Amino acid sequence: MAIVSISLKDNLLREVDKLSADVGYSARSEVVRAGLRMLLEEHDARSKLAGQVDALLLLVHDEKSFEHISRIRGKYQSIVKTQLHSHLGNDKCLEVLLLYGDAVDIKGMAADYQSNKKIHNTKLVIL
Repeated sequence: MAIVSISLKDNLLREVDKLSADVGYSARSEVVRAGLRMLLEEHDARSKLAGQVDALLLLVHDEKSFEHISRIRGKYQSIVKTQLHSHLGNDKCLEVLLLYGDAVDIKGMAADYQSNKKIHNTKLVIL
């Protein structure tokens, strides 16, 4: 097995340690491997999407990053059917976007949000 070194912010490392204890993993590496497997499975399922798709896109971001959210949403406005914006605690916001359109566009929109460092969490749910 190859050994890989990664850098994590202190708060993320604390969350990894808590998850490890809560779930019963014996080491941080097990948490990372499980997370990577989940990410790879999600990517594999997403890559197989084709045709017209209904989807829900959930985003968590800082209140200050609304401009970044709007810029990406504008690029894909034709597939956004409904958007809900809600303020959460700790100066964070939740965006819920109901999407309908070509799978290529939906995957592109999700990828644009996922790669944006201003977004804390992105979840694409295919309906």
